[in-house]
Amino acid sequence: MDDEQQQPDHGPLAGFTVGVTAARRADELGALLQRRGAVVLHAPALRIVPLADDSELLAATKQLIDQAPDVVVATTAIGFRGWVEAADGWGLGDALLVRLRAVELLARGPKVKGAVRAAGLTERWSPSSESMAEVLDRLLAEGVDGRRVAVQLHGEPLPGFVEALRAAGAEVVGVPVYRWLPPEDLGPVDRLLDAAVSRGVDAVTFTSAPAAVSFLGRAEERGLLPELRAALGHDVLPACVGPVTAVPLQAQGVDTVQPERFRLGPLVQLLCQELPARARSLPVAGHRVEIRGHAVLVDGDLKAVPPAGMSLLRALSRRPGWVVPRAELLRALPGAGRDEHAVETAMARLRTSLGTPKLIQTVVKRGYRLALDPATDAKYAAD
Repeated sequence: MDDEQQQPDHGPLAGFTVGVTAARRADELGALLQRRGAVVLHAPALRIVPLADDSELLAATKQLIDQAPDVVVATTAIGFRGWVEAADGWGLGDALLVRLRAVELLARGPKVKGAVRAAGLTERWSPSSESMAEVLDRLLAEGVDGRRVAVQLHGEPLPGFVEALRAAGAEVVGVPVYRWLPPEDLGPVDRLLDAAVSRGVDAVTFTSAPAAVSFLGRAEERGLLPELRAALGHDVLPACVGPVTAVPLQAQGVDTVQPERFRLGPLVQLLCQELPARARSLPVAGHRVEIRGHAVLVDGDLKAVPPAGMSLLRALSRRPGWVVPRAELLRALPGAGRDEHAVETAMARLRTSLGTPKLIQTVVKRGYRLALDPATDAKYAAD
């Protein structure tokens, strides 16, 4: 049965905001997240150099046609297809295919093998695991001393792969398919950085290591790297498509979550599990209240809440059942100044948004409290 039919109408990610740093396939990832209820903040941390304009790829292609390698390693299906198509556009397609037919062609996994065969070629070998480590083991077992190995790169770093081949005596030639550069417009990246630091997003997704490097680099340029690390370490969930993508974040001491299968679909499903599990859920005035990023579930019904109201609700939920003074709530309001009347105004709007005014009690001359159910109230008081 379709998993969509098993979800509530609002979707498992309703009330959460997710940042997307991807350049390639960003629309696909954004659509998957939105279908599950998330608000998506898209900020491509990179831009892709068009293949037809890539002088480095053209030079590498000519070099391989003129000086035959012994082995060619195809690492991604889209990269391999793009390489062949770009060569066709330069009038070098036939010459490249002739050259590739004469070498030992290794394809990293079933998808790449499909792209190789679609080009009229046949791979010598392909691991079912899609693991570059398995490809490396095979090459080293064969022996690469004195051999020329061309590796189709795809923007992703290949930790240890090239170094291990060179240490074993190989001459390694990189084929830079889809080189990535910083975005021409840094505005979206800066907005996502600001949102992450201020906890205005609940998660940030990374689908490539270069995007993670670029995002962290921009934070460092703006002097926000310590604040970003703190946010990603506690309140904002960093979700990576796989372990290679996570390396730059881990190098900054940031722990990430990753799906077991390194694909966009499993990445989204992981967020569907992780974000609701991180939401605060409390029994309040006979209702179940779940506090999400920019909305609240009251007995499973999604209630949109203005940012000021969410700030108040989070302040109240940090000490559920306890009275929170107006002065403290005022400090929680963004840009509220010194007028405690702002708290009353925001509180009135919050109650209206929740649709159940009795969830929050006014304690005269003292402040406000969440009206926890009696048994729960006693538990928190004991704690």
